Amino acid sequence: MVPKNYQHMLALEFAVKEINEDPEILPNVTLGFQIYDSYFSAKPTYHATMQLMSSPKVLVPNFKCDVQNNLLAIIGGLDSETSLDVAAMLGIYKIPQLLYGFAPLMKGTNPGPSFYQMYPNEALQHAGILSLLLHFRWTWIGVILTDDDLGESIERTVLPQFSKHGICFAFIGRSPKSVFITDYQDMVQHGLKIYDKIMNSKANVFVAFGHSYLMNFLRWLAYVSYWPSITWKTKGKVWILTAQMDFTSYVYQRAWDTDIAHGSLTFTIHSSHLPGFQKFVENRSPSNTKGDGFIWNFWRDAFKCVFPNQVQGEVMEAICTGQEKLESLPGFFFEMSMTSHSYSIYNAVYAVAHATHAMHQTKHRTVGKRLTLLDQNQWQLHNFLRNVEFNNSAGGKISLNKNRELIAGFDIENWIISSNQSFHRVKVGRMDHQNPHAHFQQAFTINDQDITWPHWFNQTQPNSVCSKNCHPGYSKRVKEGKPFCCYDCMSCPYGKISAQKDLDDCYKCSDEKYPSKKKDWCIPKNISFLSYEEPLGMSLAFFALSFSLITSLILRIFKKFQSTPIVKANNRNLTYILLISLLLCFLCALLFIGRPDNVTCLLRQTAFGIIFSVAISCVLAKTNTVVLAFMATRPGSRMRKWVHRSLANSTVFSCSLIQAGICAFWLVMSPPFPDVDMHSVTEEIVLECNEGSVTLFYCVLGYMGFLALLSFTVAFFARKLPDAFNEAKFITFSMLVFCSVWLSFIPAYMSTKGKYMVAVEIFSILASSAGLMSLIFFPKCFIILLRPELNKKGILIRGKTQSGQM
Repeated sequence: MVPKNYQHMLALEFAVKEINEDPEILPNVTLGFQIYDSYFSAKPTYHATMQLMSSPKVLVPNFKCDVQNNLLAIIGGLDSETSLDVAAMLGIYKIPQLLYGFAPLMKGTNPGPSFYQMYPNEALQHAGILSLLLHFRWTWIGVILTDDDLGESIERTVLPQFSKHGICFAFIGRSPKSVFITDYQDMVQHGLKIYDKIMNSKANVFVAFGHSYLMNFLRWLAYVSYWPSITWKTKGKVWILTAQMDFTSYVYQRAWDTDIAHGSLTFTIHSSHLPGFQKFVENRSPSNTKGDGFIWNFWRDAFKCVFPNQVQGEVMEAICTGQEKLESLPGFFFEMSMTSHSYSIYNAVYAVAHATHAMHQTKHRTVGKRLTLLDQNQWQLHNFLRNVEFNNSAGGKISLNKNRELIAGFDIENWIISSNQSFHRVKVGRMDHQNPHAHFQQAFTINDQDITWPHWFNQTQPNSVCSKNCHPGYSKRVKEGKPFCCYDCMSCPYGKISAQKDLDDCYKCSDEKYPSKKKDWCIPKNISFLSYEEPLGMSLAFFALSFSLITSLILRIFKKFQSTPIVKANNRNLTYILLISLLLCFLCALLFIGRPDNVTCLLRQTAFGIIFSVAISCVLAKTNTVVLAFMATRPGSRMRKWVHRSLANSTVFSCSLIQAGICAFWLVMSPPFPDVDMHSVTEEIVLECNEGSVTLFYCVLGYMGFLALLSFTVAFFARKLPDAFNEAKFITFSMLVFCSVWLSFIPAYMSTKGKYMVAVEIFSILASSAGLMSLIFFPKCFIILLRPELNKKGILIRGKTQSGQM
């Protein structure tokens, strides 16, 4: 017998005693009970079951002649194997069986309608264990299972659910079916193997699923750690135990170390303090107990003494006086407060009593004043047990669900074992009975600060992970051939972040944000466009206005000196048109500065393209005029008829009209519009004008390039014509500058992003326009203002005469 299980018998006796003294339940009926030990073996279990269903002292199956002692129900056993062995016989007679333990395979074996579980649904306990692991982020754990069908069922159905929630298993060990001293050699060998795996594992947390005696196997692990042949370094581990297990010990394990259980977290059936039970236990002793056939063996084993009347000859051990105090026993042998298993037995007795009372409230027969229980009514008790509902003496509500399972939750206890072997249970959390549609973690509660951890961890929360956490800015990459909990931390690639720990993948920020340098959060992007408030926009606007002012002054000078030969030479009207177009070119640069809108986007490129085409057309017309004028001075030349003002005007009009047609087609087919560019510049949202049709945009630029190249070619060949006011050489240099600027514009425009693309285009407009203005008109202004003696018709005629002689 496991000494601590003696309390189970006391709980049974205490419940029967209360019921017999309560006139409200089964009046005039005395409940009795019989207790048998299963010895964790099938043969004694079958024998005990047959004795319960037979007459006292006469073991005859299917025959019972005792009318006074009627078997109402059987309570037990604690482990599934015992329960199934009992059910194999009870199912025939439809006798109710109330369990105070649970094993998942009970339903699978389908023993019949006899089972009633004074134990909550096991799935709730598994959800509680999973919630506990997730709460403390223990993702790398060890598991101990029993080496039987129960262990296989747990491994097949429960552990995969843990894996789905991110739990990995360092190893899964199997404990032997029993831990009796007769199996000493096998237990030692098995214990050494598992102890080796536990101590060499990185896992600091271990979950034990199994029968009530699995705790005794864990005591074996602590025992083998003290062997001289063991060279492994002992490490502290946190044990998570199911409600099936309790802090028990066999007699031969009395002196073994109990430190392995210190700091353990165990699930127990929710229970309440029962008034009167502790006093009932305190008064227990061999001298005042009648009919208790177990107390003598318990007393002898628990107190390590012998009774004088049980031995002969010399006594080597202490003598039992019967006055020993139960409260002086270590916690693994006995507890004064009611354990959860005892609480379940207590409620099971009351459930039978209330169901029997309800049955005989509706169907009974009175003989005098005594209520008689009839054998033929035993099977009818099932109907009342299914619907039983009552409040026990502690105020706890007891009822069963449709699966005949106790409707209750689990408490989470922390075991604390002092150096003097005193044992304390501290309730640190709970797993409540939950709504089936709610998330399982909503029913879970834990108080971290109340937990006492094993000594190894110096009262700091243990970690149990295969790999350290990946900090924000990193993502996990599973190591090849390892479980998914074992990984390396890889920095997020460019453009992605991870804002939390242990993310499987990095992710991109939204278009409105960009990654921080550490790639751990997204920063809102700034709105960007070339504005007048910033230095670059301000500078470009200043130069545009300055060049516009200079162009206006030149136009004013030419207007004032319009009658002088240098102004009248090479078509005065073309000069005015060219100056006005250059003035507008400088001013159209201002359309590119400021927040883009529908109007500015429509006018930017089209105005620039048409005005520039007019300017270049004027330059081309002036170059043609120089060439034709020289050719017309030769004797007998037919070019005289072409030297006319209408030819220059036609050149300007036709060349400009073609560009205007391209721009009109562009505006009709795919006009520019305000747009937002969120990708070109990482840290900015660029407000820009989308050109609509890139092809037509480059057609406009290409046409201007064609006119510029044509003008440069004609001017280049006319640069050495001997004319006193020959503009060809100045036009050659101006167009060289113009072409150089716009050839440089293309790679510069393609390589820049955001508002700097706009700045490059403005610079190109200003630079090319300034080149035309300065190289063509500055020399003339110099003569007009500073060398007026050269601005005379005689010099012009002399220059032409020299040209004719050549």
